Amino acid sequence: MPSALEPVIRQASQIILGKEHQIRLALACLLARGHLLIEDLPGVGKTTLAHVLATTLGLDYQRIQFTSDLLPADILGVSIFDRGNGDFQFHPGPIFAQLILADEINRTTPKSQSALLEAMEERQVTSEGHTRKLPEPFFVIATQNPSEQIGTFPLPESQLDRFLMRIELGYPDAAAERELLAGRDRRALLAELPAGLTPAELVSYQQQVETLHVSPALLDYVQELLALSRQSDRFVAGLSPRAGLGLLRAARAWAFLEQREHVLPEDIQAVLPAVIGHRLRARDTLAENGSAAMLSAFMQQPIP
Repeated sequence: MPSALEPVIRQASQIILGKEHQIRLALACLLARGHLLIEDLPGVGKTTLAHVLATTLGLDYQRIQFTSDLLPADILGVSIFDRGNGDFQFHPGPIFAQLILADEINRTTPKSQSALLEAMEERQVTSEGHTRKLPEPFFVIATQNPSEQIGTFPLPESQLDRFLMRIELGYPDAAAERELLAGRDRRALLAELPAGLTPAELVSYQQQVETLHVSPALLDYVQELLALSRQSDRFVAGLSPRAGLGLLRAARAWAFLEQREHVLPEDIQAVLPAVIGHRLRARDTLAENGSAAMLSAFMQQPIP
C-alpha cells in the first residue's frame, strides 16, 4: 500500500474509534470506484465517517439531508431565467461535488431516491434535456436507518445494487467508548484534521487498483460463488454479473490496501459480506437473515 494511505486510515481511526475494519472497507470501496451504504442506528458515527473520509482524502464535500419533501431538483439543480441575458441559466445542485453524503436516504420518497441512479451509475446527470458530467472522482456515501424505524421508504433493489458495499458500524467496544466519553468533541477534532491526499493522487491509486492481477483460479472461485447464489432455494434471485464484477473490484482494492500486486482468496472473503449482503433477499422473511446464510455457505466453499 502506498505510504500516503496509512496516515489516512490512522487519522480516520482517531475520529471513528475502534472501527478500523469498517474504515478500511470504506476506503477500499472508494479505491474500487464504488459507492457506500452505511446502515445503522442513529448516533453511531455514520455521518462523521463520511465527513472524515472527505477531509482526509481532500475531496470537495456536500451533504444532502434526505427528507420526505425533498425534490429531485433539490439534488440535481434547476434552471432559472436570467433577465439580463434573456435565457435560462443552470444552477448546479449539491450533486456536483466529489463526495456526496446522502444522509438518511431512506427518509425520502422513491422519486427523489431515483434522482441518484444516473449519477451513481454513469457519473453524469441529465436535467432538462442536458447531460452534465460530474467531478472526478465521484463518490456517494449514503446513510440509512433501520427499515423498522418510523418514516422510512425502503430502497428498491435497483437502487441498492448501485452501492458496491453496505456496512454497519455498530456500538463501540468498552475501551473505545470510554475514550470517546473522556475525549474531545469529535467535531472539534475533525475541524483540525489535515488532508492526507489530493484528488489527483486518489485517482492515480484508483487506476493502480484496476491493474492488480487476478488469477484464472480466482475467477473460477468467483464464478462458483455466483452460481451457488443462483442455485440456492433460500433467495428470490441470485447474484448478478454486476455483483461479480463488483466483488472483483473490491477484492483488488483490499489487496491494494494490503500492499500486494495480486489478489488472494482472503481478499475476496474480506470484502464478501459488505458486497453481497444487500444484494440477496430471502424467500422466507421469517427465516435466517439472507446474507448471513449466504455467507455461511460461501465460507464452506473450497478455496483455490
